[in-house]
Amino acid sequence: MTAATGTIEEVTPPPRSQRLSDNFSMLRNPKAVVGLCILGFFTLLAIFGPWIAPYDPNAIDLEARNSPPSPEHWLGTTHMGQDVLSQIIIGSRDVMFVGFLAGFLGTLLAVLIGVSAGYLRGAGSESLSALSNVFLVIPGLPLIIIITSQFDDPSMALIAFVLALTGWAWGARVLRAQTMSLRSRDFVLAARANGEPLWRIIAVEMMPNLMAVIASSFVGTVTAAILTQTTLAFVGITPIDRWNWGTILFWAQSQNAFPDRWWWYLPAGLCIALVGMALALLNFGIDEYVNPRLRSAGKRARDLKKKGMSVASDVTTVRPLDPGPPPASSA
Repeated sequence: MTAATGTIEEVTPPPRSQRLSDNFSMLRNPKAVVGLCILGFFTLLAIFGPWIAPYDPNAIDLEARNSPPSPEHWLGTTHMGQDVLSQIIIGSRDVMFVGFLAGFLGTLLAVLIGVSAGYLRGAGSESLSALSNVFLVIPGLPLIIIITSQFDDPSMALIAFVLALTGWAWGARVLRAQTMSLRSRDFVLAARANGEPLWRIIAVEMMPNLMAVIASSFVGTVTAAILTQTTLAFVGITPIDRWNWGTILFWAQSQNAFPDRWWWYLPAGLCIALVGMALALLNFGIDEYVNPRLRSAGKRARDLKKKGMSVASDVTTVRPLDPGPPPASSA
C-alpha cells in the first residue's frame, strides 16, 4: 500500500493553485515587480494625465515666473509662470506612446525577419541577412531628423514608425543567430519528422526558447525610442509647442535654467532615467522567468531565504582526505 501510494503521489499533477503560481512566478522577482510598478505609474500618468494635471501646461502666470517648488506649484514654474508638474504629466503621454509603439513595431519586424532568416536556408536566408546588415549600418538619428524635418507637424505615430524602422536590425541579427542554433536541435528535428506544419514548429517549438531575446529586443527598442524622441525634442526637431520631457529640457536650456533653476530640468531628466531603469529591471525579471536555469536558481535562493539561510551557507566545502604520515624510508 505504501509503495502504491507513493507511486500515485509521484504521478499526481500539481494542484491548480500551484500551476497558477508557477505561471506568475515572474511577479516574485523584486526587480520585475519594481519595474512593473514604475512602468504602470507612468502608463497611468500618460492615460489620465489631462484629467489629473493641476494646471493647463500652456497657461501663463507672469506673477509666478521662475518660482521654486511651493504648495501652489509642486515642481515650480518656468520663465513664463507655467506649471512644470503639469508639463511633466501631459508630456508623459507622447513619451510612452512613441516608446511602446516603436518597441512593438520594431520587435515585430525583428521577429519576422530574424526568425525567417534563421530558419530558412540558401538565398532566402542570405537576402534577409543582407537586409538586416543594411539597416544595421544606416545612421538612425540623422535619418530620423531628415524625415521629420519634411513635415511641419509630424505626428507621434510617424515618429514611432521611423524609430521602429531604424531600430529593428540589431534584434533581428541576434534572433537569426539563435534560430540557426535551434533549427538543428533534436526537438525541432523530431517535430519536422512528425510532419508538423511550419507555423507550429516556429510558434510552439522555437518561439518559447527565443522569448528572452525577444524581450531584450523589445526593452532595448523602447529605451532607444524614448531617448531618441526626447533628443529630437531637445534639439528642436519636433514641434516645441507639443509637450514631452524633451521639450521641457529644450525650454530649460534655451532660457539658461542650468544649473540654478533645477526644478525646471531635473524632474524631466529623472522621469527619463526612471523609465529606462524600469525597463531594465523588467528585462531582468523576464530573463529569469523564461530561462529555466535562472528560474531554478532564483527559486532555490528564495526557498533558502524563507528558511533563514543564504546561498553561501548552503555551499558544502569539500576538503581532501588526510593522507596520514609519510611512510618511513627504509635504510
